[in-house]
Amino acid sequence: MKHLRILLVDDHEVVRLGLKALLERHPDFEVVAEASTADEAIARVHQFRPDVVVMDVRLPGRSGIEATREIKAAYPKTEVIILTSYAEDELLFEAIQAGASGYVLKQIGSDDLIRALEAVGRGEALLDPRLTRRVLERVRDAERQAAAAVFRELTEQELRVLALIAKGKTNKEIARELNLSEGTVRNYVSNLLHKLGVSNRAEAAAFAVEHHIWDYLSS
Repeated sequence: MKHLRILLVDDHEVVRLGLKALLERHPDFEVVAEASTADEAIARVHQFRPDVVVMDVRLPGRSGIEATREIKAAYPKTEVIILTSYAEDELLFEAIQAGASGYVLKQIGSDDLIRALEAVGRGEALLDPRLTRRVLERVRDAERQAAAAVFRELTEQELRVLALIAKGKTNKEIARELNLSEGTVRNYVSNLLHKLGVSNRAEAAAFAVEHHIWDYLSS
């Protein structure tokens, strides 16, 4: 792997000293600077142009999240790993939105931290395994909300008709399954095509599958 120039940001000197001693055992790691506040971190990045910043979240004054946002805006190629004691959901997602490449807890083992830095140095994103479930849950919630927005204009019966179209059912089969006349089904199909902004059944079926209509119906 390439030589990594690292900036350590933590308001506790003892923590910085411990991290520096650990990281400099690695032949490809060099701690080029340290900082104890967000403003110092931004200044050190400007001065030393590190490859990776190991950033604490809780800092005096402005937070590590704010520092990350400014660093990534000014130096997009500089990677930031959030190393924190806090596993709060909002901090996690704020860090991701700010541009952090990794979010790991301070309880991480020394070998795992080395591997995390190596991964980020290779341009990979990294998340503490204990936090992965939370991210996936948030992503799934966002998908469900997006689906709800997509299908909100449809009535319950139109949703049922659309789901059956997505399964490849004909109007006659849909009429039989929903105990409706074929004429009524044709009206439902015409209405839902208009509401979805698609021109035919194939497009409607593709739309329904893409937006996970069965997840929406079961919610």
